[in-house]
Amino acid sequence: MDMISIIREGGIFYLLLLIAVTMHEFGHAFLADKMGDPLPRLQGRVTINPLAHIDIVGTVVLPLATIFLMVGSGFPILFGWGKPVELSLADPKTRTKVDLVSTAGGVGMNLVVALVSAVLLGIFSGLKMGESAEIAGISIFINCMLFVINMIPIPPLDGAHFLKHLSNMSDQMYYSISRWGIVIFLVLINIPIFSRLVSFCVTFLSQLFFMVGALVGRIF
Repeated sequence: MDMISIIREGGIFYLLLLIAVTMHEFGHAFLADKMGDPLPRLQGRVTINPLAHIDIVGTVVLPLATIFLMVGSGFPILFGWGKPVELSLADPKTRTKVDLVSTAGGVGMNLVVALVSAVLLGIFSGLKMGESAEIAGISIFINCMLFVINMIPIPPLDGAHFLKHLSNMSDQMYYSISRWGIVIFLVLINIPIFSRLVSFCVTFLSQLFFMVGALVGRIF
């Protein structure tokens, strides 16, 4: 690929990733707010404004690095994150429920965005808008990848919240592991069998949404 093509494709990937990360964090904040936790709204997180959810390293530096590695050389994974949504969890009676519902809101929102992208893919394909259809397909891929990665049960990824409550893991243990979470993830993703498993899950999930897109496309 020439440099202009790399920059263009990388820019498209980045904008779609920014949307995916923004909606992911909004999902956390929105459901926590609906569950009665006041902190996300007080911190201005119940919004789809990307500026409220940007983490300099996780949403800017690392994603741009991995995107241009992926576009230029076939780097196998796209990775990034937003500023974590904080919860007050003030009521001991509802603490676990609020945490789990808010956690599900983030990964669930990525599935919602993937579904919307699948519908748009079908519409664009039916109307012979090939470039727009390709962008919708990339959006499906990105959101499925974020869903799969976030469901890995390594703190502080979302999947670890479910594991924490299922295993009655102490807060101290959870936060101790969280400090090394990114290192653990990077080690695991470089283990071929783990990387292939992640790739299989992303591909399988993406294909389900591409099937939805194909069904919508038949209508048009």
